[in-house]
Amino acid sequence: MDDIFQMSAPVPANFDAENADNLEDVRPVQHLETYWAILQKVKGSMLRLTKMDNDILEHLKTDFPEFDPAATINEDEMKSKAGKERWRKFMTAYEKKVDDYNFGTMLRTSPAVEYDQDTTIFVPRMQFYAVEIARNRAGLNDWIYEKAQAEKK
Repeated sequence: MDDIFQMSAPVPANFDAENADNLEDVRPVQHLETYWAILQKVKGSMLRLTKMDNDILEHLKTDFPEFDPAATINEDEMKSKAGKERWRKFMTAYEKKVDDYNFGTMLRTSPAVEYDQDTTIFVPRMQFYAVEIARNRAGLNDWIYEKAQAEKK
């Protein structure tokens, strides 16, 4: 997971955090670190990400019946013109229901890998929720908890 921090350039020597205008770039990294820490403490299959997890999962299955939570995400397909349009339609249903529904966040392309420079993509939060809820319900993130618990011993 440490490789994720290599995705951006080094902090400039003249960077002043006290007066920085664009600190929202830090939020996606904080979000991924928090989510990973939670998955290490709680099995994903037992986790609820929102109050609407059931609705989001059913909506995902309706709008994306071909979606396989175990498969590696094809970023080019997801971000193609047709893919963007399908996801935009899906996400706008949550505009007034989910805080920061379109805020950018990091998503692993596969449930079988850790966050890493080559296995992480930047997506709107509703895509993250939809994909991760599906993965959690399928038990595909439970290995993270099991690995963390085994390392404690």
